Amino acid sequence: MEGDGEGRSDDAPKSWRNGDVRTRLVAGFETLWVGRKRGACCGGIWGRFELDFAAMPRRKHTDDRATPAPSTSARLADMADGRRITPMLRQFLEIKEQAPDALLFFRMGDFYELFFEDAEIAAGLLDLTLTARDKSGEQPIPMAGVPHHAVRPYIVRLVEEGYKVAIADQVEDPRQAKGIVRRALTELITPGLILDPENLDARSSNFLAAVHGTAKAGFGLAWIDVSTGEYALTEPDDRASLLAELTRIGAREVLISEDFFDTELRVALEAGAAARWTTQPHRSFGLTGAKEVLEGLFSVRGLDGLGLGGATVGLQAAGAIIEYLRSSHIDALGHVRRPKYVQLNSFMTLDENARRNLEVFRTLSEGKRKGSLLGLMDRATTSMGSRRVRRWLGAPLLDPGAINARLDAVDVLVRSGALRSALEERLALVHDVERLNSKVTSGRANAKDLVALSRSLAQMPALDILLDREDARSLEVFSPLPDLSALAAEIEGCLVDEPPLALKEGGLIRQGYHAELDELVALSKEGKGALLRLEAEERKKTGISSLKVRYNRVFGYYIEVTKANLKHVPEHYIRKQTLANAERYYTPELKDFEAKILGAEERRGSLEFELFEELRVQVAGAAPELAQLADRLADIDAGLCFAGLAVDYSYVRPEVDDSEVLELVASRHPVIERMPLGERFVPNDVLLDREEHQLLIVSGPNMAGKSTVMRQVALCALMAQAGSFVPAERARVGVVDRIFTRVGASDNIARGQSTFMVEMAETASILSTATSRSLAVLDEIGRGTSTYDGVAIAWAVAEYFADVLGCRTMFATHYHELSELARTREQVRNVNIAVSEVGGKVIFLRRLREGGASRSYGIQVAKLAGLPEDVLARAREVLANLELDSEDSVGRPRLARSREAASEPTPGQLSLFSGREEVLRDEILDLELDKLTPLEALNILAELKEKAERC
Repeated sequence: MEGDGEGRSDDAPKSWRNGDVRTRLVAGFETLWVGRKRGACCGGIWGRFELDFAAMPRRKHTDDRATPAPSTSARLADMADGRRITPMLRQFLEIKEQAPDALLFFRMGDFYELFFEDAEIAAGLLDLTLTARDKSGEQPIPMAGVPHHAVRPYIVRLVEEGYKVAIADQVEDPRQAKGIVRRALTELITPGLILDPENLDARSSNFLAAVHGTAKAGFGLAWIDVSTGEYALTEPDDRASLLAELTRIGAREVLISEDFFDTELRVALEAGAAARWTTQPHRSFGLTGAKEVLEGLFSVRGLDGLGLGGATVGLQAAGAIIEYLRSSHIDALGHVRRPKYVQLNSFMTLDENARRNLEVFRTLSEGKRKGSLLGLMDRATTSMGSRRVRRWLGAPLLDPGAINARLDAVDVLVRSGALRSALEERLALVHDVERLNSKVTSGRANAKDLVALSRSLAQMPALDILLDREDARSLEVFSPLPDLSALAAEIEGCLVDEPPLALKEGGLIRQGYHAELDELVALSKEGKGALLRLEAEERKKTGISSLKVRYNRVFGYYIEVTKANLKHVPEHYIRKQTLANAERYYTPELKDFEAKILGAEERRGSLEFELFEELRVQVAGAAPELAQLADRLADIDAGLCFAGLAVDYSYVRPEVDDSEVLELVASRHPVIERMPLGERFVPNDVLLDREEHQLLIVSGPNMAGKSTVMRQVALCALMAQAGSFVPAERARVGVVDRIFTRVGASDNIARGQSTFMVEMAETASILSTATSRSLAVLDEIGRGTSTYDGVAIAWAVAEYFADVLGCRTMFATHYHELSELARTREQVRNVNIAVSEVGGKVIFLRRLREGGASRSYGIQVAKLAGLPEDVLARAREVLANLELDSEDSVGRPRLARSREAASEPTPGQLSLFSGREEVLRDEILDLELDKLTPLEALNILAELKEKAERC
């Protein structure tokens, strides 16, 4: 390591001189090597050395496998030389030892302080002032802090950078403490453990997941959103399904057993899911322990009542999650819903490639929500509705009955504009009931949260009346809402309309709710009036017009007299405090008054808090009903969202059935048609079935719109099965079990894969997992290698889709040779994107039509891109030469011939060189034989022979 920047040598322990130890420490503390500014690290605990934060790699998603910090005894022994070991410092280190891999926020009065290396890391990342304790000692202790009321945003920033944060709070009243205030570790925070709604994206879930199992024993996946109580598990059949589901839920943090440490599977999972991966002991994933944990949490005997009787590996993952929550001091789990066993065969499978290429949640270019399908379709009124829209788009249904039930609900809302407007107006007054419920049960809700919940519940009777219609009540989503009006009335009767944030300073409880409290409030108000009367009386008695009677928390009530008036102070005044410009006094009368008033105010504050706590416990008892209500509101809001889109953008209800037909009339791309592109969006008809239109070979030039048409077909199928109307004039969707995409060129340097290797790996995955009910959208298969190799691979892949898989497929290509597949197979059709060439310029008509494209117009597109004219002219020459050899001597496409047919002599073949006869003849005639050496002649002859063999 470097010195301190001023030429002094590093005073690290001798173990740092050991290269192996140092290497292991640096590797273990990967999560610490981030930041924005230069600062001393470790604060002398292991020696003093400098770290250049800006030059070090930033790790947003990290593992917690850090080398443990030294034990408390080791730290204290190291600090003994030149440092004063205070009781507070000893207490800090004892708590730090409980979470050595976390940054510890240590509560001291009105601030949370960080010390040693924690302070230096936080100061660098959060732009805090780095100061020090014990500045007079030989080795000052680095320190940084933030106000306790503003700590949460700082913690969230650290968590987003990949750090784990620990909170040590004061667990006794400082006024009653004998000696140092007792503190304890009260909370551990990681990406999956953020509970405060204000620090979460209101429109997205915040999942903590756990993965367990092996390829032989099977896989288990469980996930929970602690901020909402959503809890589920599943048991994927293979790695691909496991990764697809893990990426679908978008977990922020994933727990994994130490058994997975450095295994091939863990590498694959970490590469596929961008999350914090947290290693847990093997015992956390025990099956027996998982059963006991879940039975205790939900107060059941046996798991059959939870619908989990047949689960094994998924159950182990679910149990590990609860163990992790409790070890992180999250014990209040009353809002957590019974775990739902997710049958993966109930939902359309969308792997990460499909979600990315179709831009379901994020755009390809910038990774933003705006411009994606979700960004367009999420117009929900509540945050609960936004999260539900994302869930529906991420897991489209497979059961036509369930799909049509959802479409029925949307249809009701589409047909009644008045109903839509009235429901949206009411929902606009509803807060996030789901996350408020979580705050209540975890004991984090304040009075404002309960008032927000009460106001939300007050809207339910009106919502229920609106939904009491003949065309709505028959649908499950519009069935009567849970009746929680009594709970709303209790909250409203107890709390004032605008309560303060602080819970222990009074002002929470409504007048008339509690008789004793009303008396204390009256006494407090009377005391304030009496204080003003006392001040007036003392001014009159003393003749000091500037005399003040005041109060502060430190000194209580006092009489303040300026120094200019000290000669008028009566003898019975007792000095209390001397200031620069005044003296403060008290009298026996004022002391009695103070005892009376302070006693009343202190009792008032404690009584109000007791009443609030009782109310919060009462509300927490309704957690299951509140969770059910939130679930229903989310469905209603998402249905409203889909209905509004259908009305505003002229979407049509799709016919969804068990057939294998996908027919779209005048379909549009839902996102692109809303973009200001400067041209009218051209709708297109598409028909895919198993008999005559199973494989569509899509040709046409770049920029003509092939990818747009294919993507819009896939998106229409996805939207229909999510329960949405679709952008078309008519639509029939035979249920699609999986959507596959192979679009675009990218590499994976980190895993040593070239662009072509990635393309082939993705193609191989599709070929091995697609079924007859799948929808495959493939663009430019084989373009990452040489022309001959690429055409051969594209041809073979297209044949496999047609002859073996039989799934509905759109296969875009620039290899015109593939159009010959339609001559030999009835289920293959050629279609192309129409263009027109006028005066050497290409006009894109954007219309999909029957037949293959005769040209790719690549050179014309290159001209639009600005290639120099000399380059374009030479490209035209080369293109003309290449096109000479497109067919054999009888006009049959060479690629259409099988290997056996190619080996047979071709009837009518009269020329050795076939289509290249003239080219090779010119080369021979240009030879100057009298100038060639024998070796040169042999080399030329070998080249000519090789060219002839390729013909």
